[in-house]
Amino acid sequence: MPEKSQYNDADKALDFLRHNENGDEHLIVDEKKLVRRIDFMIVPIMFACYFLQYLDKSLLNYAAVMGIFEDANLTTEQYGTLSWLFYLAFMIFEMPHAYLMQRLPVAKYLGTMVCLWGIVVACTSACNSYASLAACRFLLGMFEAAVSPSLILVTSMWYKRHESPKRIGFWYIGVGCAVMAGSLISYGFQHYTGTSFNNWQIMFLVVGVITVSCGVVVLLFLPDNPMSSRLTHAEKIMAVERLRENNTGIENKHFKPYQFVEALRDPQVWLLAYITTAASIPNGAVGSFQSVLISSFGFSDKVTALLQIPGGFIAVVSVILGTQIAGRYNRRGLMQIIWTAWGGILGGSLIAFLPASHRAGRLVGNYFTHLTGAFLPLSYSFAACNFAGHTKKVTINAILLMSFCLGNILGPLTFRNQDKPEYIPAKITIVAVDSTCVIAIAILLDYYRWENSRRDKEGIQHQENIEFSDMTDRENRELRYKF
Repeated sequence: MPEKSQYNDADKALDFLRHNENGDEHLIVDEKKLVRRIDFMIVPIMFACYFLQYLDKSLLNYAAVMGIFEDANLTTEQYGTLSWLFYLAFMIFEMPHAYLMQRLPVAKYLGTMVCLWGIVVACTSACNSYASLAACRFLLGMFEAAVSPSLILVTSMWYKRHESPKRIGFWYIGVGCAVMAGSLISYGFQHYTGTSFNNWQIMFLVVGVITVSCGVVVLLFLPDNPMSSRLTHAEKIMAVERLRENNTGIENKHFKPYQFVEALRDPQVWLLAYITTAASIPNGAVGSFQSVLISSFGFSDKVTALLQIPGGFIAVVSVILGTQIAGRYNRRGLMQIIWTAWGGILGGSLIAFLPASHRAGRLVGNYFTHLTGAFLPLSYSFAACNFAGHTKKVTINAILLMSFCLGNILGPLTFRNQDKPEYIPAKITIVAVDSTCVIAIAILLDYYRWENSRRDKEGIQHQENIEFSDMTDRENRELRYKF
């Protein structure tokens, strides 16, 4: 472990400040205007990436009512496998992505991955069998696995800890927007009546080309870090100096094994991992089988596509409210508990236990499940603000996304042929796992309170430049956990 007083192999921000000392030049920069410029420079690009990654992986859901079952001779089990196969690849490649993102320029790496998964989406239009679809779904998961940890890293490089929930919320509303856009896209393409291609094939091709174009934009315009951005010299210094209070650093390109091991031994890591896994099981079940669920209520294919729009709107609202409240009042965990109880437990109960004759009530329950859309960005916010040391940060990001994948793998497996059309066991699963999730969140919050209280009693004196020493959150006793 490095000698703390010497800050060996420190954060790149500290090296930048040491070689760019120009007195108080940065003090003339208006911080509020700088933040607005940063917002304009990176948040729309991050939103576009997250919007497209959710839309692209959800196209299979919309294709379910556009004839892909018949065209590719799919069974319910095979369709479920296509859903979780994406997340299996996602999970397998999280750690390699985490390592490469630390070693390579993060924005360039992200842009390359966006281009590659866009190509895969476009190629899916040529699939006509279960095997070819399975190959494309695996490749899609492999490349899309880079997006969330990249965006978490980018957010933590630019924003203070109380600012990060709002910005994560801004790019994460791409999920809800993608649900609404995807529903309209599906509805529109269902009116295609040509004979050369099936409507779902045209849909995959068009969206794939759009995604590749977005990847090019990321490569050209998203900066890798504040030090290499298009900001003026004074603005760069201010962008770095304002993040001292985070105590989490900005970037370090050297992999440090002891930080990796520390992450594996940290109890908050595994609490967050369990919480994310449990919350993602309903997400995987409802997200992958959204069209199947709504059509099981007795609606036509075109109406089923349109009836998914309110769910996307609810997801957007829940993300905005949840992240805004979390950022303003430092209540990430509380918002997770509220949305889980309302969306997962109440919404899942309405779907599972209302009789089939109550179509409206079951549809409302389905919409309520979208309230849990705010859950993951709040977990991302925990990762962005409570973990320090660059290797440890990329490790927790990978573990968090692997947990998300595990939940999304388990979710579709609850839908079985013998349970259709009601799929009662799958619906009960939503209620059960979200109930355990609430308990785990309460334990995590108690852990943060206990650890902060313990550090307050230590009477620690401030050490110069400790904010950019690339210490972990457990080494830097000046850090206090946000909850």
